[in-house]
Amino acid sequence: MLIPNALFRVGGAALVLSNIPADRRRARYELAHCVRTHAGAGAEAYDCVVQREDTAGVVGVHLSKTLVAVAGAALRSNITRLAPRVLPLSQQARFLVNAAQRRLAKASLSAKSRPPTFLPDFSTAFEHFCVHTGGRGVLDGLEKQLGLAAAHMAPSRATLARYGNTSSSSIWYTLAGIEASPGGVAAGDRVWQVAFGSGFKCNSAVWRALRANKVAHRAWDVALDAAEGLLEEEVVGGDGSATAQAA
Repeated sequence: MLIPNALFRVGGAALVLSNIPADRRRARYELAHCVRTHAGAGAEAYDCVVQREDTAGVVGVHLSKTLVAVAGAALRSNITRLAPRVLPLSQQARFLVNAAQRRLAKASLSAKSRPPTFLPDFSTAFEHFCVHTGGRGVLDGLEKQLGLAAAHMAPSRATLARYGNTSSSSIWYTLAGIEASPGGVAAGDRVWQVAFGSGFKCNSAVWRALRANKVAHRAWDVALDAAEGLLEEEVVGGDGSATAQAA
C-alpha cells in the first residue's frame, strides 16, 4: 500500500452555495448543470478503488488494474448525459448524423465504410476546463479523449505540478489558478469541472460566471510562499511545465 499512498497528497477546498435570490448580487458563479454518474452497481467498478489492509498490515488505497477502463466508461456515460445540455445545436446535429451513419454502416456489415466516431468540440460549450489531476497519464488521456487543446489543459497541468494529486479537490485548485491568471474568468464564461472518485463515480459541474473573477488566491501566491519560506523557487521544465521545490 505504500506506493498508492505516495500517489496522493492532502488537499481541501470549501465554498458557500446558496439558493436565496438576494445572494445573487454577491455570488461569483451560478451552478448551471450538475451531472453525477455512479457505477457502483458493478463489482469491477466498486472494487477498482478501495481502502484496505495489505499483507503487511499497512492500510491504504488499493488501485485495481481495471481503474483506467472503469474511469473511461464512467466518463463516457457522464458526457452522454451532459452533452445535450451544454453543446450548441450545431454540434448536437453533427453527432446525431454521425451516429446514424455509423448505425447504417454497421447494419450493412461494411466496416470500411463506417465513419469514425464524431468527437464534439467542447470548446464551443466552455471557456475553461478544470480536470481531476489524478496524474500525468490521467490528464493525457482526458486531453485525447475529449479532444482538448493544450491550452485548455494547461491550468490542470499547472495544478498537478504545483500540488500533486489532491484527488477531487484539485478542480478547485485549478479554478483558483485560472482566476489568478492574467486573463482570469470573464463575466459570462462557462467553466466545466470534471472529477472522479471511488465508488466508482464521475461527476461534472458546469458554472457560469456572474461577474469577472480575477482573484490572486493565496494558493497561487508564489511571491508570498517564497517570503514565508514555503517555496524555494518555481522551476520551469523544458516542456513548459512548472514544478515547485519546497524549502
